[in-house]
Parts: sequence; structure tokens; C-alpha cells
Amino acid sequence: MPEQVAVVGTGQTVFRSLDRERTFVEQAQAAAIRALDDAGLTPDDIEAIVFSLAPTAFMGVTEAERWAVDHIWAGGKPMMRVHTGGATGGSAVHAGYSLVRSGMFRTVLVVGAERMGETPDAQYFLNQIWDPFYEKDLALQTIVAGAFLGQRHMNIHGTTEEDFARVVVRQRRNALKNPHAHLKGEITLEDVMRSPRISYPLKLYDCCPRSSGGAAMVLGDLDTARRCGGRPAFINGLGGVSNTVFLGDRVVPAAEMDLGGVEEHRIASRQAYQRAGITDPAREIQVAEVYDPFSTLLYPALESLGFCDPGRAAGLEKEGAWEPGGMVCVNPSGGTLCTNPIAVTGLVRNIEAARQVMGRAGDMQVPNVKQTLATALGGSGQFVNVTVYGQDHH
Repeated sequence: MPEQVAVVGTGQTVFRSLDRERTFVEQAQAAAIRALDDAGLTPDDIEAIVFSLAPTAFMGVTEAERWAVDHIWAGGKPMMRVHTGGATGGSAVHAGYSLVRSGMFRTVLVVGAERMGETPDAQYFLNQIWDPFYEKDLALQTIVAGAFLGQRHMNIHGTTEEDFARVVVRQRRNALKNPHAHLKGEITLEDVMRSPRISYPLKLYDCCPRSSGGAAMVLGDLDTARRCGGRPAFINGLGGVSNTVFLGDRVVPAAEMDLGGVEEHRIASRQAYQRAGITDPAREIQVAEVYDPFSTLLYPALESLGFCDPGRAAGLEKEGAWEPGGMVCVNPSGGTLCTNPIAVTGLVRNIEAARQVMGRAGDMQVPNVKQTLATALGGSGQFVNVTVYGQDHH
């Protein structure tokens, strides 16, 4: 019989542009120590490790996970690295889930770190994901892809730049309660609208930072969850989908999965909902941690996740539906807009979603949370995964 899988502990460092206190491996270790302390476990309790690591070109080395083995107690234990771009952290959780679910291991440490904020060449390396034959001459990059999706939503649904700016205002305010967040503060709609233009409709404040730091999650079977005590967060549903790397093939009417991960979110979430027994996500999920490196990505994602009809997310933003106490609390941590350490951004989304169920979200805690959702997105929408957490195991 498949094992139930629970989150029993999590850990994060404080995220910032420059981490002068720790090396890459020390970031991973610090997060792992906090996760183990949170679970009440020791390194000896960990039976396998999944390392969450996106491109390592930011650090000027390759296969940087090798340097972390001694610092995360992986010696003599199985360890794997997962890499699906921005979706890496979510994919790493799914890999760890599979190891426990299969019954092969009772406890698995999912851990990673990122230092992209410390290289002046980060955007250059990110730009290399585009096809070199017919897309590279178009000056495509992650920011432009985010702008494309915003333009598409504006053209189809009448969304405005001010609508996107409201996402930034809400999430920067939410991040004030998050001790780990990179960007936080009270800003106004006018502040966002007056920030420098980057790529229409994106302005500077519509874009995420380049963050450095570490994150970790301890997964365990039902016996481990009982031994750790407290309230675990059970992984009750998960889904994932991939798509072609060619961006141009996703903007034509015949495309099965459209630009920006819109249809991918729909497919992945339906897989997760089916496994979790969810039929009405807007009523059954209280908190959603959605991967949104640009303000333009949030509304299409919320609509594709089934929280509202297409074109309705911006109007619901005005009504306060995505605030704590609203229909679904979206990104109470501040989300990816406020903190984006690419290698572990998806892992952080999953950590924050799990901690809401565990009742350990501190000042960010939303009352009466029974089920939450986390997403991760990578490669201009090429990879999407969705995870549902619950108080009760299915």
C-alpha cells in the first residue's frame, strides 16, 4: 500500500541580493538545520536527499550540488539533483514525495540554495534558454515573456496596467509579515505606476528581485509524522506538465497549451485536484502560494487554477478576494514578486503553503486553514507543477 507523505519540518534563510555571511553550501546547510530542528529530527534520521538546484552558471561553476554533500549529511546516502528551471523547487518536492510514497525511504530531505543575486551576468545566462535559430534575434528573455503574457491578458480581457500594479501593492504589504522576504514595504499604486518602464506593460516594481538564500523541507511517512508530533501537512495531490521550448509555437490558435503556462496550470491543477478530491478549489482551498515573478503572471494563473472565471481575477483583486480573509488568500508571504531565489523559489512556495496547514506561519498565518496550494513555473511556462496540502491525509 502506498505510504502517506507529510511535511514534518521546514527551514529558510533570510533572502537578500547579497549573502555575505554564508557560502553556497552554508546557505543550504543553514536551511537544512532549521528544517530538522523544526521537525525535531537529526541528520541521522534522514535517509535520502533531493537537491533543488537550477542553472549553476550564476556561480561560475557547474554541478554545484557536489560541493554540498558534506554540509547536508549526504555521505553514504542516496542523493539526486532536480532541475526544471524556475519550477525546480516544486519538482524537487515531487521527487521527494515519490521517494517516500514508494515506501523506499521513511524520511527525505529536500534542500537547495541560490546565489543568482551575486552575479552581474544573471540575465545573460537566463537569456540562453531561448532557441538560438529563430527566437534569439527577437531579444526574448524572461522579462519580455512576462510582458507578452500581460499584453495577451490585456488584449483578451481588458486588464489594465493599474490592475497588475495592485498585485504588487498587496504582495509587498503581505511581505512585511514575512521575516524571510527580500522585498517588502508599504507602496502605493502610484509608486508602481511611476517606476521605470522595463518592457510594456512591466515596470520595475512589477518585476521580482534576484534573491540569494537557502530553503529546505523534511518529508516523512505517516509513522515519522506521528513521531515528530505537532500538526503535519500532508501532500494530498500533485500534478505537473511540460510543454515545447519554442515560444512561438505557443501563441497560435492551434496551440494546445498557450503562452505563459496558462493551459499548463489548468492541466497540472486538475491532476492535483483529482488526486486530492477537490471539486471546487475556490471553496475548498484557503491559501494559494502562486509562482509569480512578474505581476502579469498572477491573474492568468489564478484563472487557470480554477479560482475564478477567465478575465475575473483583476476585478476580484479590487474587491479584496485575494486578501487574507477574502475568498482565497493569495501569496500571504509576498510571493515570488518579493523573493525569487530561482533554484528554490518553488520550494519556498511549497514551504509557505505547508506551514499554513501546519499552523506555523507566524504573523502570516491565515485562520482556519485546512487545505492550501503551491505552484512552480519554469522556462517561460514550459514546466508547471502544482501541489495540494491538507491537514488530513487521503
